[in-house]
Amino acid sequence: MFPQQTMMNSNLMMQQQAQQQAQQQAQQQAQQQAQQHQISQQPNQAQQTEKVDNISKVKGLVGPLRDALSTTIKTAAQLIQQNNLTDAGSKAVDHNNTTPRFDKHLEEFYSICDQIELNLKTAKLCLQQCSSSQTYLPIPVATSQQPPPETNALTYNQYLEVVKLQIGYAKDIHDTLICAAQNISPSE
Repeated sequence: MFPQQTMMNSNLMMQQQAQQQAQQQAQQQAQQQAQQHQISQQPNQAQQTEKVDNISKVKGLVGPLRDALSTTIKTAAQLIQQNNLTDAGSKAVDHNNTTPRFDKHLEEFYSICDQIELNLKTAKLCLQQCSSSQTYLPIPVATSQQPPPETNALTYNQYLEVVKLQIGYAKDIHDTLICAAQNISPSE
């Protein structure tokens, strides 16, 4: 009976080990699924953060601008130091030495500056357009398909008609000014 008990104990131990392995595998799968879920959520968050205004983009570019400026200044300092040592004769010119490229770092800095400038110009134009819209068309425009809850709000179709009329008036004024300029100038 003793060998049978040993056999039963070993079978029982094997079953317990199998159960433990199954539990560990289940935990690992759950962790992997949780990680995949987090990874799948990250693109959604990235898509949501892409829809930010120009000022937020500028704020986001300030950090990389600082880093680029720091890198550019450090590179310039290294190159000046190297040139100083070479000019003083204490260091021979080493053509195999891989010194950092100042022009690349400077180009990166200017690139970020250009991005900031474009975002600020776009923000300024948006503010000017909003101001002009409030000045020349103070009636709010309903952006939804449902009838506007406000009685004095324009529907989108009405807004399009107003814009078409304004474009027509602008063309008429342009044509009138062209005709007046041609009448004033001597005919050749």
